Amino acid sequence: MKRRLAVLGLLAAPFGARAGAQREEPLADSIRSALSASIAQNAPPRPSFNEVDARMAYLRWLGAMSERLKKRKTETQIRIEFLETVWYEARRAGLEPSLVLGLIQVESGFRKYAISTAGARGYMQVMPFWTRAIGDGNASRLFHMQTNLRFGCVILRHYLDIEKGDLFLALGRYNGSRGRAEYPNAVFGARRQWLLPGEK
Repeated sequence: MKRRLAVLGLLAAPFGARAGAQREEPLADSIRSALSASIAQNAPPRPSFNEVDARMAYLRWLGAMSERLKKRKTETQIRIEFLETVWYEARRAGLEPSLVLGLIQVESGFRKYAISTAGARGYMQVMPFWTRAIGDGNASRLFHMQTNLRFGCVILRHYLDIEKGDLFLALGRYNGSRGRAEYPNAVFGARRQWLLPGEK
């Protein structure tokens, strides 16, 4: 069984899964309710656009990101579904898709089944305690793509709100290294690889 899990990439890896020091903090009932509602809202990650320009901008983004991600996710359909979901969940949480892609690159190296030594799971290395705090308690669902991305984006938005919009501190809190520069700087550096020309 252990060998099978290793082949699937389910065992903790010595690199590429960075989360782990994130602490479970008590949540006020109002915060817990709001976060639970954010996680529970189901919607397909397919955007709809009222304006042609917005749709064209999205399609340009999707094409450019797909090309950049090709080496890490070789199967076209899986790559497109992943990017559509990243874009949808990032925008839904009020985050830049490039930031979310940079965070995923640092946290899991785009590995769906990554597990850190502390047990953080999936693309965005979500700690299982979040499923108890604001989900249904089923930590295995963190390996489901949209569930993982939704949890990760909602948690990062929560930390941004706590830190009053300070992305440096919010990223540190996400990683459990608040106040230290290594992790936020790694995410900021990775984010640059996912910007379109002309974006800052």
